[in-house]
This record gives sequence, structure tokens and C-alpha cells, in this order.
Amino acid sequence: MKNLEKLFNPQSIAIVGASQERGKVGYVISKNLLELGYDGKIFLVNPKHDKLFDHRSYKSLTDITEKVDLAIIAIPSKIVVPTIRAASDRIKNFVVISAGFAETDEKGKQREKELQQLAEEKKLNILGPNCLGFIVPKLKLNASFAGGLPKAGNISFISQSGALAVAIMDIAHKENIRFSNIVSVGNKMQIDESRLLEYLAQDADTKVIGMYLEGIYDGQKFLEISQKVSKEKPIVILKAGKTEKAQKAISSHTGALAGSDDIMSAAFAKAGILRAENLEDFFALLQLISASKVPENNKVAVVTNAGGPGVLTTDAFRQKSIEPANLSDKTKSALRSFLPLESSVENPIDLLGDAMEDRYEKALEILDEEKEVGSILCVLTPQDQTPVAKIADKIIKFKKRSRKSVLTIFIGGERVEKEIMRLKENDVPNFSFPDQAVDALSKYYSWKARAVATESPQKEKVNAERRKKVLEIIKKSKEEKRGALLFSEAQEIMSLYGIRTPDIKNVKVGESLPQDLEFPVVMKVDSDKVLHKTDRQGIILGIRNRSDLEKAFETMRTNFPGENFLIQKMLPIKTELILGIKRDATFGPIVVYGLGGIYTEILKMVDFLVPPLSEEEIKNALLESRIKFLFSETRGQESYDADEMARILHDMSRLAQEAEDIKELDINPLLAYNDGKEAVAIDVKIII
Repeated sequence: MKNLEKLFNPQSIAIVGASQERGKVGYVISKNLLELGYDGKIFLVNPKHDKLFDHRSYKSLTDITEKVDLAIIAIPSKIVVPTIRAASDRIKNFVVISAGFAETDEKGKQREKELQQLAEEKKLNILGPNCLGFIVPKLKLNASFAGGLPKAGNISFISQSGALAVAIMDIAHKENIRFSNIVSVGNKMQIDESRLLEYLAQDADTKVIGMYLEGIYDGQKFLEISQKVSKEKPIVILKAGKTEKAQKAISSHTGALAGSDDIMSAAFAKAGILRAENLEDFFALLQLISASKVPENNKVAVVTNAGGPGVLTTDAFRQKSIEPANLSDKTKSALRSFLPLESSVENPIDLLGDAMEDRYEKALEILDEEKEVGSILCVLTPQDQTPVAKIADKIIKFKKRSRKSVLTIFIGGERVEKEIMRLKENDVPNFSFPDQAVDALSKYYSWKARAVATESPQKEKVNAERRKKVLEIIKKSKEEKRGALLFSEAQEIMSLYGIRTPDIKNVKVGESLPQDLEFPVVMKVDSDKVLHKTDRQGIILGIRNRSDLEKAFETMRTNFPGENFLIQKMLPIKTELILGIKRDATFGPIVVYGLGGIYTEILKMVDFLVPPLSEEEIKNALLESRIKFLFSETRGQESYDADEMARILHDMSRLAQEAEDIKELDINPLLAYNDGKEAVAIDVKIII
């Protein structure tokens, strides 16, 4: 990523479209570069002027004889391409502020295509078009049309929305949040989130990367890169578009269950990305990670001067990856030595409402020696006698010398406002409410645990022979103009991947019933037009004898004339699961699994996996999934085999990657057993 270094750390900048007219984009950019302290060379370009801001104004980029590292383009879209083309042999880095490209109409799309072709031909770096620009506070470089200069820090922020970037900078000023880079990507024509991640991974000034995204350009590339980067630096993403106003009719259970936002969350989890639920959550995570060490363990001590907030803080740990620490007898004894009798030395430690700064100081010193504790939450309410400033002093001094993660929860308004700002200025993250603090700390700890445990991404080798057999089966179905495979075809594919299916008897059109049957049996219609058999009465269960079978056959032929039928042995039902494959527009193949049966779409007890996957990765996911209860003993019931399920899901993952012509696949139900029997796929739908 050295080729981006001159773009984001230029020694000389030209502004094409520079202006002295207030309200113009070129005016704001020029003022930012000339007045905020940037010490590189600045060239103003505007053919209508000889001078701007008491600087020479050049007629064009080609008139500049000195070296230009970066050109910022803020001119009408119709002259952007010829302007860049004319200078492309000498200048290799551009920020295109101009709008009027692919975000507008067909003409705009054509302009962007021409710009992209030019970038490839001349080996240019182009940020945008239709972007705000970028800011590097450490260099006093504001190469954007957002006013002001944020404080220099260790947060890199990438935004797909220029307006949101401006709003976040404004909030950051108030909250004392500091940045190493702020980059608006605009249309992401060439420099997208993946390329910026690679660049920021090598930026020594960046500790955490925050991103606001509305869409991801290349999902598989993004996952591959972010999985590597997140092992070293936390990535926090605020992703817009959680809901869809209207969903098209989906033909399989898998398609109906796997909404785009669910898949996005699964992909982020696989890559070790921290997903912020909202702007408040986004700021909380960035503030915490920017200012704090990663917790050494998941045990937390809570120190409070009020019982109620202490209890609320303890409640906030429910279903989190961190938990209140069990304090040692030695620690409790040391706390009792100076606290009033009414105080609690359990966790939370209640210093009582009359606590002065000395109680906080002594409690923190004792907890610093407690090996069990990795993080300390200091809760404060401003009671009449509370010396807020002095307590803040003690916490700041303790934070600077302690190895533990130290956070504060100062609950209040005007009486704590000034000290909260001072805490933040001294890298003590403060939260207004207990839930915020505990949730952010839990996510930060989870990132560390996942970063250590996550395997490096590895693409699995394609089994070429097996893939060829699958594609031959699919090809035959397509030639017959069918949208789905027959069960016998799906069964053949399942056998190639080691997934067990029941023995079947095919009854084709015009054929009579087979004789050698072992009752009870099930009869089903086998048609690409009847995918949800229960809804259409396309399945008859529990047929106990020959007479009932003949009646069922007559019913089926009446209801589904001209169709084939299947007869399967009725197997005992223990637990019904669903397994599936879906093609996602962003991330490619997705594997779905969870509770199956007729209530699949009502209960929605499903989880998602993003290939490529190892069996170990799948097993770990199973043990944290919505169906994790199946894999542990419950009330005397034997656990189900997690290894068997991981193997089956791994085979599904391989199938998803090897057979791109499969749009959707359902196994519903997969009958699973906890008594030694092998799981069996009872019904398999493959849509092509």
C-alpha cells in the first residue's frame, strides 16, 4: 500500500476549482489547506483568475512545473475526465470531490466508467468521485470541504457518507474523540473499504478503524482482508440498511430465513469485526478502544458510591462475555480495613454515599493487586457531599500507572460535565449509563478473544472430479427446463458429500406401486413445481399398510396429475434441523442451520456461516449458536454429536463453494439423533 502514501501524506497539493467565492466547495478546500497549518506546497488552479488568496492561480494542472503529489478536483463532472487525463502522466494521486457520476444517471455512470478506465490505464489512485475528501489531523491536513480540524489521535474513520462524517467530527469535538485519519470514500470507484483497510493496517498512528458503510463493494475480498487486519487492529463498523421495505417472494425456507442483515452480521463475526448497533454504540466502542488497553481477562470489579447504580451495573453483565469478578478473601479483608461497616465488599464494592476521594483511591489500590480482576468500572453519582473533581483526579492518576482497564460511569448532568471532559482528555473513557460501559467492554474483550482464536483465512481446494459430477446433474435438469432438482438427483449430490439420505422408491408417471415395502412409509410428490410439500398437501405421513398406501396413491395422483412420487420408510423423529445454502449478492455462498420442521420460519432459530470454513471453526460456532443446547446434557437427556453436525455442515460448505449453479438448497428436516444413530436428510430441495 505504499502507492497510497503520497495520496494521504502529500508534500504538495493542487486544488482544481479553487475559489475565493464564499459558498463554493473550492473556497472551503482552499481555506482549509491555506489556514489550518498544512506545511506542504499548495497550488491553486482556476483559469478565471491570476491570483487567489494572494497566491498565484494557475490556468490548469499542466501549467504547474513543480512536482504535485496530489490533485483535488472540485469542478463540474463533465470536465473531470479530460482534466485528469491531461495531467495523468505527471500526477498519480487524485481526490475527486465532484458529484455527477454513477450516483446520478446513465450519463454519470458512463463518466465514472471512463474515469475508472483512465485510472487503470495510467495507474492512478483516485479517491471518490462524489466524496467529501480526507483529513489527517497530525499533518494539519484538511483536504476536504468540511470545516475545521479535529484533534490528532489514534482513530481512523472511513465513511461512505460525507454528511455523516461531518456530523461525527462535530460530535467528536464535543466528546474529545481524536482521529489519525478521516476518509470519505464517496462512490468507491477505485479506492474502497478493502483497499483502505490494507493501508490503515500499516499506519502506525492508527489503533482502531471505524467505518460507516451503506454497502460493500466486494464482500469476499473485504472478508479476506478484514480477517487479517482485525487480528492486529479492532475494526468497528456501523452498517446502514438493516431492514428492507419490501422483500421479493423467496422460493425456499433458506431464502426466507437468511435476510441480508443477518448475513452481514455473520460475515462481520467471521472476520472478527465489531458491529455497532447504532451511532451511540459506535462512539462508545471507538472511545473505549482508543483510550484503553485490551482487558487482560473477562473479570470486572465495580466500585460505586451508590447501591442502586452498582446493582444496575451488575445487571448489565447478563449474557455478556465479561462478568463480575469473585474477589479473594485477602482483597475483601483489605477493603474492610478502611470502609464503614455498612459498606459492601462484595462485587459491586459499595463505598457509600458519603465517600470522599480517599475511599476511591484506597479501593483502587487494593483492586490493582487482585489478579482475578482485568478491568475496573468506577461508578459515581454526584451526591451533595461528593467531591467529583478530587475523585476524578484519583482515577486519572490510577489509570496512568495501572495495567488494568479502567472505565468510569459518572451519572449526572452539570455537576459531572466538566470532570467527564477532563477524564476523557486524560484517556479515561466515561459512559453515561452502566449498559453502555458493560456492552462496550464486553465487545472489546470479545474482539481480543476472537482475534487470538480465529484461524487465518484459507481457501479450500476444489474437488474437481466431484464438482464435475454435480454440474452434470444440474446441467441435465437445466436442459429439461426445470428450476429445481428431483429428489433422486439431490440424493445423488448428497451422497457425493457424505450426507446420508433415506432409501427411496421412485414411482414415475404411469408406473404402479412397488411391492417390497417395509411399513410404515411416507409418500411425497417429487416435482420442481412443489417445493413446500406440507403447504400443498404433497406429503402423506404414517402410511401403515398396503391398503392405506393405495388410497394415498390415488389422492396424490388426483392432486398432482402428471407428477412423480416417492416412497420412503417412516423414520423415528428425535430432533428436526434445517440446513441450507443461499447465494448472497455481497458475500457469495452462505450456509444456514438451525431448528427445522414445519415451524422453521416461525421460530427462526437459525444461524449463518460464511465459507470457507474448517470443521473446528464450525464446531466452535455450533457451541455458541441458537441450538447450542442440543450439544450439552439437559435434564438427563444425552447431548447430540457436535462433531457429526460440524462434519455435515463442512460438507455443505464445500458443496456451496464447488457448485455455483445452486442458487438455494434446503435440507428440511435433517433428522438428528442422540442415541448413536446417524443423522439423515429426509427432504432435500435444490433450486438452480
